[in-house]
Amino acid sequence: MHEVRTYKEQLGIASTRLKSAGIDRPAREARHLMQHVCSFSATDLINRETDLMPKVETEAFFDLIERRSLGEPYEYLTGEAWFYGLQFACSPDTLIPRPDSEIAVDEALARLPLGRVSRVADLGTGTGCLLIALLKQEPRLTGVGIDLSSAAIDVAQRNVDAHGLGDRADMRPIGWRDWDGWGEADLIISNPPYIRSEVIDTLDNSVRAFEPHSALDGGTSGLDAYREIIALAAKGMKAGAWIVFEIGFDQADQVRFLLETAGFSSISVATDTGQRDRVVSARL
Repeated sequence: MHEVRTYKEQLGIASTRLKSAGIDRPAREARHLMQHVCSFSATDLINRETDLMPKVETEAFFDLIERRSLGEPYEYLTGEAWFYGLQFACSPDTLIPRPDSEIAVDEALARLPLGRVSRVADLGTGTGCLLIALLKQEPRLTGVGIDLSSAAIDVAQRNVDAHGLGDRADMRPIGWRDWDGWGEADLIISNPPYIRSEVIDTLDNSVRAFEPHSALDGGTSGLDAYREIIALAAKGMKAGAWIVFEIGFDQADQVRFLLETAGFSSISVATDTGQRDRVVSARL
């Protein structure tokens, strides 16, 4: 049990705990977690700083602080993440949307004909952030998101509904091996598992211990998912359709080779804000 103190005092204690655990920007995270627990805006918290924090809220707040100090991602604690200027629900059943993935949306939009009805498929959709960001940017798009994880699809469906896209986006709990919509898509986008199996145990604790390994582990070479998707796409996609992959920083040449070997053309590589290879695009 924690002593009854003012909101400001509890923030100071929480910030110190997060700082001792090596959390970047501990004061900022403590403040945001308090706002989350108390359903406060930033202004509310400023106005209430000298008030005593109720016991129930205090215990809930310090529970999150302790979990965060042990490495649990902030986004899982709040159940929310931001991507492409949009808010998304997320959970430990999905990867956390990250800014580096936004370049995949940019590259996909650059390859879709503006103002024309088109269909997009997102393979391994997770939260649905890639598909939803595309549909929010281009109102004449429709799309489907597929994922083997029914729990992930539940999260994606919540996001579809929250963004008012229920009539344009279909979320299906199915893997790409069993999906039969290849020939309908004008563009396929995917952030598949691409981390080599042997590397998983070396990842930061916040990733290794909390994010779903099924969405991270790309097999011995890190290329298992790319091989499967490219082979299926080469057989099933219509001529002229595009495929856009997020990749690991050192996988551009290998994924390019897989695409070339399968008969794709117009292959290009885009870098993220850190100037690392992040996206490979190609046309059948």
